[in-house]
Amino acid sequence: MMVLGVVPVFIWMERKGAAYIQDRRGPNRASILGIRLGGVIHSLADAIKLLTKEEIAAAQVSKPLFYLAPIIAFFIAGVTVAVVPFAEPLRVFGYEFTLQIADLDAGLIYVFAMSSLGVYALLIAGWSACGKYPFLGALRAAAQMISYEVALGLSVVAIFLFSGSLRLEDIVLSQGALVWNWNVIRQPLAFVLFLAALFAETNRLPFDLPEGESEIVAGYHTEYSSMRFALFFMGEYAHIVVGSLIIAILFLGGWQFPFIDATLLRSYSNEIFLFGWPIGAIVMLLFGGSISSRFRRRYRDVRDYEPLIWGIPIMLFAAALLIAWAGLMTQGYLNHLPEWIGPILVFMIQLGTLLVKALFFCSFFIWVRWTLPRFRYDQLMSVGWKVMVPLGIANIIITSAVMVFY
Repeated sequence: MMVLGVVPVFIWMERKGAAYIQDRRGPNRASILGIRLGGVIHSLADAIKLLTKEEIAAAQVSKPLFYLAPIIAFFIAGVTVAVVPFAEPLRVFGYEFTLQIADLDAGLIYVFAMSSLGVYALLIAGWSACGKYPFLGALRAAAQMISYEVALGLSVVAIFLFSGSLRLEDIVLSQGALVWNWNVIRQPLAFVLFLAALFAETNRLPFDLPEGESEIVAGYHTEYSSMRFALFFMGEYAHIVVGSLIIAILFLGGWQFPFIDATLLRSYSNEIFLFGWPIGAIVMLLFGGSISSRFRRRYRDVRDYEPLIWGIPIMLFAAALLIAWAGLMTQGYLNHLPEWIGPILVFMIQLGTLLVKALFFCSFFIWVRWTLPRFRYDQLMSVGWKVMVPLGIANIIITSAVMVFY
């Protein structure tokens, strides 16, 4: 549900990011009762449109496989997130809650096993459509994804050597809270290789050759419409979200807050709660005031009031938090906090830290898409086999030598 909830927001971010990079306004037409909410309504309008459009399939398609392919594409993206640890186990009320669906000893292998199955969705979609452009897109996708999976796998071998475990939680804990111990500093080459290979795995620019609109229309999903096309669309964005989470876990310390260890957070959780509450409320109050200050009588319609629609509720909520904090402090209720406050606060900080890191990489995907041009197909394959694979092997050799001799 977290991935499904993030996908519409990410689509809105991409449209707005593209607009800012290209110096235009972006989505600002769809509305409910004249209220546009900065283009957020466009994601809702897209969902309604795709759900209600007619399903079209050419007479010659292989229907069972044609219908199965988009389901596989989205399913693979959804199940890959099962091993992502969002925080340390939460111990409260005498129970322990593990903040991941499946805590596997070979979690990293599971990620690669699941992500490698994504190529079947593209192959089946292109072949079953019985068209030359979808088939060309499927062949490109198969060659590209298989090629870059080699570099993707080689890039994480050095991470495994450092952490001594394939369990994602162990990899996070091996990095600690100190930034210079994070794998992005210890393994910069592996980070660059993994990030580049992830662009190819998710079929994003500059590696979106399977969908090359200027060459093969839309590639493997040319013949799809309505909700079946939406599943491919959502699957791509879900892959980006999950890939960003995996990068944050492998290279940026996962849920670890920079320079502040989880033990330290637990030790001072009461103080963080006492002072973080009013500070957060004040920041929220200033943020709401900043939004509300954008109110101008420009359009002479409901759009003029959108800053107030966003800003005033935020300010009211912040004011309510401040009043509640002052009242509880006056009555002395905050002097003796219950024991469950600390663990839940630490969990929220760790979860927020991981999501901020993942959101940064999601924004990076958007930035790269609207900045770099598409590679030629021969360049794509040359980079994968002649540059990234040798660099991945060299990185493993160097890391092994460093660990043996130092």
